[in-house]
Amino acid sequence: MKTRLRSIDARPAFARPAIAVPAIAGPAIARPALARPALACPRLGEGGPPPGFSRAGQPQAKTTKEAGDMRTEQQMMDLILGYARQDERVRAVVMNGSRTNVNVPKDRFQDYDIVYLVTELDSFVQNHAWTDVFGKRLIMQMPDEGQLFPSDREGRYAYLMQLADGNRIDLTLIERSQSDEYVLEDKLTVVLLDKDGMLPELPPPTDEDYRIKPPTASEHAGCCNEFWWVATYVAKGLWRQEHLYAYDHLNLYVRPMLLTMLDWQVGISTGYKVSTGKNSKYLRQYVDGRTWSELMATYSDASLEGMWEALFAMGELFRRVSSEVAESMGFAFNEAEALRVTAYLEEVRSQSVR
Repeated sequence: MKTRLRSIDARPAFARPAIAVPAIAGPAIARPALARPALACPRLGEGGPPPGFSRAGQPQAKTTKEAGDMRTEQQMMDLILGYARQDERVRAVVMNGSRTNVNVPKDRFQDYDIVYLVTELDSFVQNHAWTDVFGKRLIMQMPDEGQLFPSDREGRYAYLMQLADGNRIDLTLIERSQSDEYVLEDKLTVVLLDKDGMLPELPPPTDEDYRIKPPTASEHAGCCNEFWWVATYVAKGLWRQEHLYAYDHLNLYVRPMLLTMLDWQVGISTGYKVSTGKNSKYLRQYVDGRTWSELMATYSDASLEGMWEALFAMGELFRRVSSEVAESMGFAFNEAEALRVTAYLEEVRSQSVR
């Protein structure tokens, strides 16, 4: 997927472009900034608190201890497949995500990313009580309801369930008519059940679609330009003492460019055979101690001085890594741009209130 770098003035948020991620079982939902919604609070009457609330009006959550021991992987798979086998509306079951990726270490927090291929959706979504079969829930989200983040997906409906025993299921219903298209969307897909023999034989699951992709010269130059361009916004916010403006631009726009450049550096050193994972969670495995320490220095508190320090730490690390990536790839490197912007940031800092 080609990287798309656009001016900050033309977009509300920036998504890291370095790794192309295909559509998977969970819904792809753009989440814009939202005003805080008014929450309806239960009223306590003379008859006692509403179910699930204490006398003080505080919700009484079921902990995993109260809900019983966490069910094993085998128990969860038996439950997921057992329901599918007895419900004639479910014609096939597939799984993808971290549980089908041999490169992801197993732990208790891995989701069960499951898809039921079904004859139709209406009878499921008209009454959500059928999901109770999976056990007591702490919370459930149905993104396709569009309460805060409108969804325009057709023929698909997701139930994201955090269960009280600690397990989590991300279960998506997809109409059978989309089955051929769906099973090719993610190379981590594994067929667990196919009642009608309608699904093609799939190759062994691989995370190759999630691995770091080599940058083009244009993508590298765009990433550099974006980093230094938005750095001036951070400086402006710090000079004005606009903590939230500066903090957001530092972390929502500048930091993604730094992490993207670090991804490319990792790709070069590993032959583009790995993924650093969602939110770069595996990055530490692939960078040297110096780089990791310098990256950690870019995470600041919300003080003005702390953000200035973080901004300059980012700039120093970014300039080094972007230069190394350019040299390795044979790209031109616009060091003059980086030096000009750095000098400007130093000037603004010298004039700001301490």
